[in-house]
Order: sequence, then structure tokens, then C-alpha cells
Amino acid sequence: MPPIARMKADVQAGRPSAAPTEGAKDESNWNSAARCCLYGAGIIGMLGAYGVIQERIMSEPYGESDFFRVSVFLVLCNRIVAVLYALFMVWFKEEEFGNKAPLWKYLAISLSNVAATWCQYEALKYVSFPVQMLGKSFKMMPVMLWSIVISRKQYKLTDWLVAGGVTWGVTQFLLTGQISAKHAGKESSFKGLFLMLAFLACDGFTSTFQEKLFKDHKTSKYNQMLYVNSGSGVVSAFTLVTTGKAMTAVSFCARHPSFMVHASGLSAAAVAGQFFIYSQVKEFGALVLAATMNLRQVVSILVSYIMYSHPISFPQVVGLLLVFGALFYKSYLGFVAPTKPKTENTHVKLPEQEAIVEVEMQKRVPEPQTLGAGYEAGRGS
Repeated sequence: MPPIARMKADVQAGRPSAAPTEGAKDESNWNSAARCCLYGAGIIGMLGAYGVIQERIMSEPYGESDFFRVSVFLVLCNRIVAVLYALFMVWFKEEEFGNKAPLWKYLAISLSNVAATWCQYEALKYVSFPVQMLGKSFKMMPVMLWSIVISRKQYKLTDWLVAGGVTWGVTQFLLTGQISAKHAGKESSFKGLFLMLAFLACDGFTSTFQEKLFKDHKTSKYNQMLYVNSGSGVVSAFTLVTTGKAMTAVSFCARHPSFMVHASGLSAAAVAGQFFIYSQVKEFGALVLAATMNLRQVVSILVSYIMYSHPISFPQVVGLLLVFGALFYKSYLGFVAPTKPKTENTHVKLPEQEAIVEVEMQKRVPEPQTLGAGYEAGRGS
């Protein structure tokens, strides 16, 4: 029997598990590293595909000059797939289907979530995908401000310096080169920037209020995903019907079957990204996830420049380096931060037996970090 399986069997049978040998430790370390790389590759691959497909749908024509313009339809498609995924995971994990928090709190997150995602898609009509991606880095400052207002959080000087560096880099990128989408006029980039500001405000509220729900009501991630995405789906469907855009979206699907392939791929990539994100953050922590998401941003922006030939100036390159330098420095600070020993108590009944094995094998863990960008796909944005 493999060492890890033997330890699990000992725990389940109530027997004290033997200390792992050096060979078992090496095997466990290699397996752990392989899983971390697999999850990281999954996150970068799936969210990278999500970005490429998103840019294809919103900024490139179907046929000669037929552009897709009903962004809320994409939001609805994503939420339907996310709800199905959450239902399966709640059933698979044998969690309760009932709401853990008041429904109005889920609805508040749903409303801001739909607004944020709609702004994100709409912005691609006017600005390039790299600008949209950098705008998500720019949200550090709004999230910190929302956290101070809602959760009374306090931040260190280094947090403000990193946020300031990111803000400076993004601002330099926006002011020193072309930022408009390929098929949009230069004057329309102001509309795109306004939509990105609206996205930052709504998304900052969404992530902060989600974190508060986890803390105040002890909601599980799949319970919250189920109710938030269900609410978002209802809001999206209601918006489609009341604005008269439902038939417009349906007729576009009929004219361009390839669009439905892209829309389905977009939703599938978002859900697959959720799986890899939650797997990585559960096993390796939010700090590793944050570093992965930083690398994902770099890869996604490079792929976008290569695939869609966006122009870029030297000052914009410097702005990009400043943004990602600040983000990777923040990840570095997290890795070198002091750790504290985790209390060992193998007799405590934890929710999953794997958690007991983890306590036995991992003696020191880093302080928990804020999820930050990891919430993006978790919300299905």
C-alpha cells in the first residue's frame, strides 16, 4: 500500500500512524510538486483560453461585419454552467442545499457580480484585452478601500506601496500608447475606461462582500457559488427579457453557429478554471494561487499581443514591467513571511480525513492570505 494511503487507513481505523520514512517524504514532495504544477498549468491554460475566447467574441466580427453586442447573454450562459457545476459539487460533497446566509446577501452579490461582468465584456468593445487585464490589477486599491469600509481592515505600508506601484504602472500604460480595441475609434477608448472603472467598483464590492459571507455565515464555497450564480442567472435572464435583447441574442446564434461554440467554450473554460483554482488554494494556499494568477496575467497579455497584433510602445512596456514587478514582489513577501506552527491534534474530527493526514505530515504552514484574484473565475467573471 502507498505511504499516503497507509496513513489514511491508519487514521480511519483509529490507529496511530507511523512517521513517514525519508523515501516516503521524497515521494510525497514530488507528488505534491507535480499536483501544484498541474493545478497551475490548468489555471493558466483554462483562464488563458477564457481570455482569448472572450476577446474573440467581443472584439472580432462574425462574418463580414456582424459583431456580437448582447453581453448579458454571455453572463447568462456562464451562470447556467456555473450553477450546474455547483449543484454537482454540493451533491458530490454531500453538503446541504439550503442557504447558509440570508438570501438578500446572496442577491446583493449577484447584482454587483452581473454588473461587474457586463462591464468587463462591454469594455472589450472599446479597449484592448491587455487594457482589460491590467484594469483587473488596478482593482487592488478599490478592494482595499472597500475592505476598510465594510470589514474595518487595516493594511501595512508595504501593501499600500505595492498597490501604488501597480496603480502607477497601469496609469503609465494607459497614457503612453494606443489602448483602443482594433475595430473601435480612438475616442471610444474613454467609454472603455469608464466601463473598467465601473467594473472595478462593482468587482471590489463583490469580492469584499463574498469574503464577509465566508467569515460571518461560514458558507462553503460551493454553497455560495450555487446561490450567487443562481441569483446572477435570474438577474441576467430578467435583464435580457425586459430590455428586449433575448431575441436579438437568439437570432445572432442562429446566424452564426460558431458563436455558440465560442460561448460554450467560454463557459466551460470558466468552470474548469474554478476547479483548478479551488483545488490549488485548498491544497497549497492562497499565496501560491496569487503567484499563479500573476503569471497567468503575464501569459494572457503576451498571447493577446501575439494573436491579435496589438500595438505597444516602449513606455507601455515599462508600465507592464512595473505592474508585474510589484505583483511578484508582493508574492515574494508572502513566501518569505514568518510562519507559525500549526496545532497538531490528530484526535480532532475534521470535515475530511485528508485534513487529518495533512496535519500529521505538514508541520508548518504559511499564514493564510487573501484570495484576491482567485475569486475571478470562482465568480465566473
